[in-house]
Amino acid sequence: MPRVSVVPGGTAATSLTVRNDGDIVEAYHLEVVGDCAAWATVEPERVSLYPGTAETVTIRLEPPRSPQVRAGDVPLAVRVLPTEHPEAVRVPETVVHVEEYRELRTALAPGRRRGWLRGRYRLAVRNEGNAPVRVAFTAGQQGEELKFDFRPTAQDLEAGESAEAGLRVRAGRPVWFGAPTTWPFTVAATETRDGAEPPDPALVRPPVDAEFVQIPIFPRWLLVLLAALLALLIAWFALVRPAVRSAAEEAADEVVQKRPAPTAEPSVRPPGTGDGKQPGGTGDKPGTGGDGGTGTGPGTSGGQQGSATIDLETGAGETATGTYTVPKGKAFGITDIVVANFQGDEGVMTIGFGDRKITTIALETFRNQDYHWVTPIRINESQTVTIQVTCAKPGTPATGRRAQKCHEVLNVSGVLSDLR
Repeated sequence: MPRVSVVPGGTAATSLTVRNDGDIVEAYHLEVVGDCAAWATVEPERVSLYPGTAETVTIRLEPPRSPQVRAGDVPLAVRVLPTEHPEAVRVPETVVHVEEYRELRTALAPGRRRGWLRGRYRLAVRNEGNAPVRVAFTAGQQGEELKFDFRPTAQDLEAGESAEAGLRVRAGRPVWFGAPTTWPFTVAATETRDGAEPPDPALVRPPVDAEFVQIPIFPRWLLVLLAALLALLIAWFALVRPAVRSAAEEAADEVVQKRPAPTAEPSVRPPGTGDGKQPGGTGDKPGTGGDGGTGTGPGTSGGQQGSATIDLETGAGETATGTYTVPKGKAFGITDIVVANFQGDEGVMTIGFGDRKITTIALETFRNQDYHWVTPIRINESQTVTIQVTCAKPGTPATGRRAQKCHEVLNVSGVLSDLR
Protein backbone atom coordinates (compact mmCIF):
# COMPACT_ATOMS: atom_id res chain seq x y z
CA MET A 1 0.00 0.00 0.00
CA PRO A 2 1.37 3.47 -0.83
CA ARG A 3 1.84 6.11 1.85
CA VAL A 4 -1.00 8.68 2.06
CA SER A 5 -1.72 12.03 3.75
CA VAL A 6 -5.11 13.23 5.03
CA VAL A 7 -6.48 16.38 6.65
CA PRO A 8 -8.85 15.87 9.63
CA GLY A 9 -12.37 16.60 8.44
CA GLY A 10 -11.39 15.67 4.86
CA THR A 11 -11.14 12.45 2.83
CA ALA A 12 -8.23 10.52 1.34
CA ALA A 13 -7.83 7.09 -0.16
CA THR A 14 -5.16 4.50 -0.84
CA SER A 15 -5.29 1.10 -2.54
CA LEU A 16 -4.35 -2.53 -1.87
CA THR A 17 -3.99 -5.30 -4.47
CA VAL A 18 -5.05 -8.80 -3.38
CA ARG A 19 -3.77 -11.73 -5.47
CA ASN A 20 -4.75 -15.43 -5.31
CA ASP A 21 -1.60 -17.48 -5.81
CA GLY A 22 -3.36 -20.72 -4.82
CA ASP A 23 -4.88 -23.42 -6.99
CA ILE A 24 -8.52 -23.07 -5.88
CA VAL A 25 -11.07 -20.29 -5.85
CA GLU A 26 -10.54 -18.27 -2.68
CA ALA A 27 -12.64 -15.61 -0.89
CA TYR A 28 -10.83 -12.95 1.11
CA HIS A 29 -12.26 -10.83 3.99
CA LEU A 30 -10.52 -7.47 4.45
CA GLU A 31 -10.56 -5.42 7.67
CA VAL A 32 -8.65 -2.29 8.79
CA VAL A 33 -6.86 -2.77 12.12
CA GLY A 34 -4.86 -0.43 14.34
CA ASP A 35 -5.20 3.26 15.17
CA CYS A 36 -6.91 4.11 11.88
CA ALA A 37 -9.68 1.52 12.25
CA ALA A 38 -12.18 4.00 13.71
CA TRP A 39 -12.15 6.22 10.62
CA ALA A 40 -11.03 3.91 7.78
CA THR A 41 -13.10 1.57 5.60
CA VAL A 42 -12.32 -1.00 2.88
CA GLU A 43 -14.33 -1.04 -0.35
CA PRO A 44 -15.22 -3.83 -0.97
CA GLU A 45 -14.75 -5.70 2.29
CA ARG A 46 -14.90 -9.14 0.61
CA VAL A 47 -13.48 -10.36 -2.72
CA SER A 48 -13.49 -13.75 -4.45
CA LEU A 49 -10.60 -14.63 -6.79
CA TYR A 50 -9.87 -17.43 -9.19
CA PRO A 51 -6.40 -18.94 -9.03
CA GLY A 52 -3.80 -16.60 -10.52
CA THR A 53 -6.08 -13.53 -10.54
CA ALA A 54 -5.91 -10.28 -8.53
CA GLU A 55 -8.19 -7.40 -7.54
CA THR A 56 -7.47 -3.94 -6.16
CA VAL A 57 -9.53 -2.65 -3.22
CA THR A 58 -9.78 0.94 -1.93
CA ILE A 59 -9.07 1.99 1.65
CA ARG A 60 -10.99 5.22 2.33
CA LEU A 61 -9.74 7.45 5.15
CA GLU A 62 -12.13 9.99 6.79
CA PRO A 63 -10.62 11.21 10.09
CA PRO A 64 -12.94 13.57 12.05
CA ARG A 65 -11.88 17.14 12.83
CA SER A 66 -11.23 16.46 16.49
CA PRO A 67 -8.35 16.86 18.97
CA GLN A 68 -8.53 13.08 19.44
CA VAL A 69 -6.99 12.61 15.97
CA ARG A 70 -3.46 13.82 16.67
CA ALA A 71 -1.21 15.20 13.97
CA GLY A 72 1.66 13.01 12.77
CA ASP A 73 2.30 9.58 11.26
CA VAL A 74 -0.23 6.86 12.08
CA PRO A 75 0.28 3.20 11.05
CA LEU A 76 -2.38 1.73 8.75
CA ALA A 77 -2.78 -2.06 8.55
CA VAL A 78 -5.28 -4.22 6.66
CA ARG A 79 -5.90 -7.81 7.70
CA VAL A 80 -6.49 -10.07 4.64
CA LEU A 81 -8.14 -13.31 5.86
CA PRO A 82 -8.61 -16.18 3.32
CA THR A 83 -11.80 -18.16 3.89
CA GLU A 84 -10.48 -21.55 2.81
CA HIS A 85 -7.00 -21.19 4.30
CA PRO A 86 -7.31 -18.89 7.34
CA GLU A 87 -3.81 -19.83 8.46
CA ALA A 88 -2.48 -17.89 5.44
CA VAL A 89 -3.68 -14.55 6.83
CA ARG A 90 -1.66 -11.49 5.80
CA VAL A 91 -1.49 -7.98 7.34
CA PRO A 92 0.12 -5.49 4.93
CA GLU A 93 0.98 -2.09 6.46
CA THR A 94 1.65 1.50 5.43
CA VAL A 95 1.76 4.94 7.05
CA VAL A 96 -0.94 7.62 7.06
CA HIS A 97 0.27 11.16 7.70
CA VAL A 98 -2.40 13.16 9.54
CA GLU A 99 -2.04 16.83 8.67
CA GLU A 100 -1.99 19.45 11.42
CA TYR A 101 -4.80 21.96 11.90
CA ARG A 102 -5.09 24.78 14.44
CA GLU A 103 -8.28 25.84 16.20
CA LEU A 104 -8.69 27.76 19.45
CA ARG A 105 -11.87 28.55 21.39
CA THR A 106 -11.96 31.40 23.94
CA ALA A 107 -14.60 32.79 26.30
CA LEU A 108 -14.48 35.69 28.78
CA ALA A 109 -16.66 35.80 31.90
CA PRO A 110 -18.22 38.09 32.74
CA GLY A 111 -18.42 40.21 29.60
CA ARG A 112 -19.30 43.34 31.61
CA ARG A 113 -18.02 44.26 35.07
CA ARG A 114 -18.80 47.29 37.28
CA GLY A 115 -16.42 48.79 39.85
CA TRP A 116 -14.97 51.97 41.31
CA LEU A 117 -11.42 51.45 40.11
CA ARG A 118 -10.80 47.82 39.08
CA GLY A 119 -12.54 44.65 37.86
CA ARG A 120 -11.66 40.97 37.59
CA TYR A 121 -12.45 38.60 34.70
CA ARG A 122 -11.80 34.92 33.86
CA LEU A 123 -10.58 33.94 30.38
CA ALA A 124 -11.22 30.29 29.40
CA VAL A 125 -9.19 28.84 26.51
CA ARG A 126 -9.48 25.42 24.84
CA ASN A 127 -7.19 23.98 22.18
CA GLU A 128 -9.55 22.43 19.62
CA GLY A 129 -6.69 21.65 17.25
CA ASN A 130 -4.79 18.37 16.93
CA ALA A 131 -1.33 19.67 17.86
CA PRO A 132 0.14 21.32 20.99
CA VAL A 133 0.31 25.11 20.99
CA ARG A 134 1.53 27.93 23.20
CA VAL A 135 -1.14 30.55 23.81
CA ALA A 136 -0.31 34.15 24.74
CA PHE A 137 -2.99 36.48 26.18
CA THR A 138 -3.27 40.14 25.23
CA ALA A 139 -5.77 42.94 25.80
CA GLY A 140 -6.27 46.20 23.95
CA GLN A 141 -8.09 49.50 24.24
CA GLN A 142 -8.27 52.54 21.97
CA GLY A 143 -7.09 54.89 24.73
CA GLU A 144 -4.74 54.40 27.66
CA GLU A 145 -7.28 54.72 30.48
CA LEU A 146 -7.09 51.03 31.46
CA LYS A 147 -4.21 48.82 32.60
CA PHE A 148 -4.33 45.04 32.06
CA ASP A 149 -2.69 42.24 34.01
CA PHE A 150 -2.96 38.56 32.94
CA ARG A 151 -2.02 35.75 35.31
CA PRO A 152 -0.49 33.76 33.69
CA THR A 153 0.46 35.70 30.56
CA ALA A 154 0.89 32.53 28.45
CA GLN A 155 -0.10 28.87 28.61
CA ASP A 156 1.02 25.64 26.91
CA LEU A 157 -1.92 23.51 25.77
CA GLU A 158 -1.95 19.98 24.43
CA ALA A 159 -4.54 19.01 21.83
CA GLY A 160 -7.99 19.05 23.45
CA GLU A 161 -6.70 20.65 26.68
CA SER A 162 -8.36 23.63 28.41
CA ALA A 163 -6.94 26.31 30.68
CA GLU A 164 -7.98 29.48 32.48
CA ALA A 165 -6.27 32.82 33.00
CA GLY A 166 -7.19 35.63 35.38
CA LEU A 167 -7.46 39.18 34.05
CA ARG A 168 -7.32 42.27 36.27
CA VAL A 169 -8.45 45.55 34.71
CA ARG A 170 -7.60 48.82 36.50
CA ALA A 171 -8.61 52.37 35.61
CA GLY A 172 -5.98 55.12 35.73
CA ARG A 173 -7.90 57.38 38.13
CA PRO A 174 -11.22 57.31 40.00
CA VAL A 175 -14.40 59.06 38.92
CA TRP A 176 -15.50 61.18 41.87
CA PHE A 177 -18.85 62.53 40.68
CA GLY A 178 -21.24 62.22 37.78
CA ALA A 179 -22.52 59.35 35.65
CA PRO A 180 -20.80 55.93 35.25
CA THR A 181 -18.15 55.71 32.51
CA THR A 182 -18.01 52.69 30.19
CA TRP A 183 -14.59 51.58 28.94
CA PRO A 184 -14.78 49.00 26.07
CA PHE A 185 -11.78 46.74 25.47
CA THR A 186 -10.87 43.50 23.69
CA VAL A 187 -9.13 40.32 24.84
CA ALA A 188 -7.28 38.02 22.42
CA ALA A 189 -5.58 34.63 22.65
CA THR A 190 -2.67 34.31 20.19
CA GLU A 191 -1.23 30.92 19.24
CA THR A 192 2.53 30.76 18.85
CA ARG A 193 4.96 27.90 18.38
CA ASP A 194 7.70 29.60 20.34
CA GLY A 195 7.27 32.46 22.81
CA ALA A 196 10.31 34.19 21.32
CA GLU A 197 8.86 34.24 17.79
CA PRO A 198 6.33 36.83 16.59
CA PRO A 199 2.82 35.41 16.21
CA ASP A 200 1.76 34.07 12.84
CA PRO A 201 -1.07 36.32 11.50
CA ALA A 202 -2.90 33.22 10.30
CA LEU A 203 -3.08 31.95 13.89
CA VAL A 204 -4.49 35.11 15.48
CA ARG A 205 -8.10 34.50 16.54
CA PRO A 206 -10.83 37.19 16.58
CA PRO A 207 -10.70 39.12 19.87
CA VAL A 208 -13.43 38.88 22.51
CA ASP A 209 -15.25 42.14 23.29
CA ALA A 210 -15.73 43.19 26.93
CA GLU A 211 -16.55 46.28 29.00
CA PHE A 212 -15.53 47.79 32.32
CA VAL A 213 -18.10 50.21 33.75
CA GLN A 214 -16.43 52.62 36.17
CA ILE A 215 -18.94 53.93 38.69
CA PRO A 216 -18.38 57.25 40.52
CA ILE A 217 -17.22 57.31 44.13
CA PHE A 218 -20.02 59.71 45.08
CA PRO A 219 -23.28 59.09 43.21
CA ARG A 220 -25.43 61.92 41.91
CA TRP A 221 -28.16 61.47 44.52
CA LEU A 222 -25.59 62.00 47.28
CA LEU A 223 -24.71 65.42 45.85
CA VAL A 224 -28.38 66.39 45.89
CA LEU A 225 -28.69 65.22 49.51
CA LEU A 226 -25.58 67.16 50.60
CA ALA A 227 -26.85 70.31 48.88
CA ALA A 228 -30.20 69.98 50.68
CA LEU A 229 -28.49 69.49 54.06
CA LEU A 230 -26.26 72.51 53.44
CA ALA A 231 -29.31 74.63 52.60
CA LEU A 232 -31.01 73.52 55.83
CA LEU A 233 -27.92 74.41 57.90
CA ILE A 234 -27.72 77.86 56.32
CA ALA A 235 -31.42 78.42 57.00
CA TRP A 236 -30.94 77.30 60.63
CA PHE A 237 -28.08 79.68 61.34
CA ALA A 238 -29.70 82.55 59.43
CA LEU A 239 -33.30 82.32 60.68
CA VAL A 240 -34.17 79.74 63.32
CA ARG A 241 -31.21 79.99 65.70
CA PRO A 242 -31.41 83.80 66.31
CA ALA A 243 -35.15 83.55 67.00
CA VAL A 244 -34.60 80.74 69.52
CA ARG A 245 -31.85 82.68 71.31
CA SER A 246 -34.05 85.81 71.53
CA ALA A 247 -36.96 83.84 73.02
CA ALA A 248 -34.66 82.18 75.54
CA GLU A 249 -33.17 85.51 76.64
CA GLU A 250 -36.63 87.07 77.12
CA ALA A 251 -37.77 84.12 79.26
CA ALA A 252 -34.66 84.39 81.43
CA ASP A 253 -35.17 88.12 82.00
CA GLU A 254 -38.80 87.53 83.05
CA VAL A 255 -37.79 84.93 85.63
CA VAL A 256 -35.16 87.24 87.12
CA GLN A 257 -37.66 90.07 87.44
CA LYS A 258 -40.24 87.91 89.28
CA ARG A 259 -37.77 86.39 91.78
CA PRO A 260 -38.13 88.00 95.34
CA ALA A 261 -35.14 89.73 96.93
CA PRO A 262 -33.44 87.85 99.80
CA THR A 263 -34.13 89.05 103.44
CA ALA A 264 -32.02 88.54 106.59
CA GLU A 265 -33.71 87.02 109.64
CA PRO A 266 -32.28 87.50 113.16
CA SER A 267 -31.48 84.43 115.11
CA VAL A 268 -33.40 84.12 118.43
CA ARG A 269 -31.89 82.13 121.28
CA PRO A 270 -34.30 80.91 123.97
CA PRO A 271 -33.46 81.95 127.48
CA GLY A 272 -32.05 79.49 129.92
CA THR A 273 -29.87 77.57 127.53
CA GLY A 274 -26.35 77.54 128.75
CA ASP A 275 -24.77 75.48 126.00
CA GLY A 276 -26.07 77.75 123.24
CA LYS A 277 -27.79 74.83 121.53
CA GLN A 278 -31.43 74.38 120.80
CA PRO A 279 -32.86 70.97 121.49
CA GLY A 280 -33.93 69.23 118.45
CA GLY A 281 -35.09 65.81 117.50
CA THR A 282 -34.24 63.43 114.75
CA GLY A 283 -36.49 60.90 113.27
CA ASP A 284 -35.83 57.84 111.05
CA LYS A 285 -38.03 56.03 108.75
CA PRO A 286 -37.15 53.35 106.28
CA GLY A 287 -36.56 54.68 102.81
CA THR A 288 -37.71 53.14 99.56
CA GLY A 289 -35.98 53.43 96.23
CA GLY A 290 -36.63 52.32 92.59
CA ASP A 291 -35.27 48.95 91.78
CA GLY A 292 -33.87 48.70 88.23
CA GLY A 293 -34.24 45.18 86.89
CA THR A 294 -34.16 43.30 83.66
CA GLY A 295 -37.02 41.25 82.41
CA THR A 296 -37.10 38.50 79.87
CA GLY A 297 -40.06 37.15 78.05
CA PRO A 298 -40.68 34.49 75.51
CA GLY A 299 -39.31 35.47 72.08
CA THR A 300 -39.30 34.13 68.62
CA SER A 301 -36.30 33.44 66.45
CA GLY A 302 -36.20 33.94 62.71
CA GLY A 303 -33.89 30.95 62.34
CA GLN A 304 -30.15 30.33 62.26
CA GLN A 305 -27.48 30.22 59.62
CA GLY A 306 -27.01 26.84 58.00
CA SER A 307 -25.15 25.28 55.12
CA ALA A 308 -24.89 21.95 53.31
CA THR A 309 -22.30 20.47 50.95
CA ILE A 310 -22.86 17.99 48.11
CA ASP A 311 -19.72 16.15 46.95
CA LEU A 312 -20.32 14.26 43.68
CA GLU A 313 -18.10 12.03 41.54
CA THR A 314 -19.23 10.97 38.06
CA GLY A 315 -17.66 8.48 35.67
CA ALA A 316 -16.67 9.57 32.15
CA GLY A 317 -19.66 9.42 29.81
CA GLU A 318 -22.08 8.95 32.72
CA THR A 319 -24.68 11.10 34.49
CA ALA A 320 -24.97 11.21 38.30
CA THR A 321 -27.10 13.15 40.79
CA GLY A 322 -26.29 14.40 44.31
CA THR A 323 -28.93 15.64 46.76
CA TYR A 324 -29.42 17.37 50.10
CA THR A 325 -32.85 17.03 51.80
CA VAL A 326 -34.27 19.72 54.10
CA PRO A 327 -34.96 18.20 57.58
CA LYS A 328 -38.48 17.63 58.89
CA GLY A 329 -40.12 20.70 60.42
CA LYS A 330 -37.61 23.07 58.79
CA ALA A 331 -37.54 25.52 55.92
CA PHE A 332 -34.30 26.49 54.17
CA GLY A 333 -33.96 30.05 52.81
CA ILE A 334 -30.98 29.81 50.45
CA THR A 335 -29.00 33.00 49.81
CA ASP A 336 -25.61 31.74 48.57
CA ILE A 337 -24.19 28.85 46.54
CA VAL A 338 -20.58 28.05 45.66
CA VAL A 339 -19.71 25.56 42.90
CA ALA A 340 -16.23 24.02 42.60
CA ASN A 341 -14.77 22.29 39.51
CA PHE A 342 -11.20 22.09 40.79
CA GLN A 343 -10.07 19.42 38.29
CA GLY A 344 -11.17 21.38 35.21
CA ASP A 345 -13.63 18.66 34.13
CA GLU A 346 -15.69 18.95 30.95
CA GLY A 347 -19.43 18.35 30.81
CA VAL A 348 -22.68 19.90 32.04
CA MET A 349 -23.98 20.62 35.58
CA THR A 350 -27.62 21.41 36.43
CA ILE A 351 -28.59 22.85 39.86
CA GLY A 352 -32.17 22.59 41.18
CA PHE A 353 -34.00 23.72 44.34
CA GLY A 354 -37.11 21.59 44.93
CA ASP A 355 -38.99 21.41 41.63
CA ARG A 356 -37.22 24.51 40.24
CA LYS A 357 -34.20 24.41 37.98
CA ILE A 358 -31.89 27.23 39.05
CA THR A 359 -29.16 27.09 36.38
CA THR A 360 -27.30 24.87 33.90
CA ILE A 361 -23.61 25.57 33.30
CA ALA A 362 -20.80 24.01 31.25
CA LEU A 363 -18.06 22.61 33.48
CA GLU A 364 -15.21 23.74 31.20
CA THR A 365 -16.15 27.42 31.67
CA PHE A 366 -15.19 27.65 35.36
CA ARG A 367 -13.13 26.27 38.22
CA ASN A 368 -14.85 28.07 41.12
CA GLN A 369 -18.07 30.06 40.83
CA ASP A 370 -20.50 31.63 43.31
CA TYR A 371 -24.06 32.99 43.18
CA HIS A 372 -25.84 35.23 45.71
CA TRP A 373 -29.44 36.35 46.25
CA VAL A 374 -30.73 39.30 48.32
CA THR A 375 -34.13 37.62 48.63
CA PRO A 376 -33.68 34.00 49.83
CA ILE A 377 -34.97 31.14 47.70
CA ARG A 378 -37.17 29.11 50.10
CA ILE A 379 -37.53 25.35 50.02
CA ASN A 380 -39.60 23.50 52.60
CA GLU A 381 -39.18 20.28 54.55
CA SER A 382 -38.44 17.08 52.64
CA GLN A 383 -37.61 19.05 49.47
CA THR A 384 -34.15 18.67 48.02
CA VAL A 385 -31.23 20.61 46.65
CA THR A 386 -29.86 18.64 43.67
CA ILE A 387 -26.92 18.75 41.30
CA GLN A 388 -26.91 16.60 38.19
CA VAL A 389 -23.56 16.20 36.41
CA THR A 390 -23.01 14.71 32.96
CA CYS A 391 -19.28 13.98 32.73
CA ALA A 392 -17.89 14.36 29.20
CA LYS A 393 -14.23 14.27 30.15
CA PRO A 394 -12.46 14.25 33.54
CA GLY A 395 -9.93 17.04 33.98
CA THR A 396 -6.40 17.24 35.34
CA PRO A 397 -6.06 18.29 39.01
CA ALA A 398 -3.02 19.94 40.60
CA THR A 399 -1.22 16.56 40.80
CA GLY A 400 -0.69 16.70 37.01
CA ARG A 401 -2.27 13.28 36.35
CA ARG A 402 -5.65 13.15 34.62
CA ALA A 403 -8.45 12.03 36.93
CA GLN A 404 -10.51 8.90 36.30
CA LYS A 405 -13.81 10.58 37.22
CA CYS A 406 -15.34 14.05 37.19
CA HIS A 407 -15.46 15.55 40.69
CA GLU A 408 -17.68 18.55 41.57
CA VAL A 409 -18.64 20.13 44.92
CA LEU A 410 -21.71 22.32 45.66
CA ASN A 411 -22.15 24.29 48.91
CA VAL A 412 -25.45 25.98 49.72
CA SER A 413 -25.93 28.32 52.68
CA GLY A 414 -28.68 30.47 54.13
CA VAL A 415 -31.17 30.54 57.02
CA LEU A 416 -32.60 27.28 58.42
CA SER A 417 -35.83 28.10 60.30
CA ASP A 418 -38.64 26.22 62.01
CA LEU A 419 -42.01 25.78 60.34
CA ARG A 420 -44.94 27.16 62.41
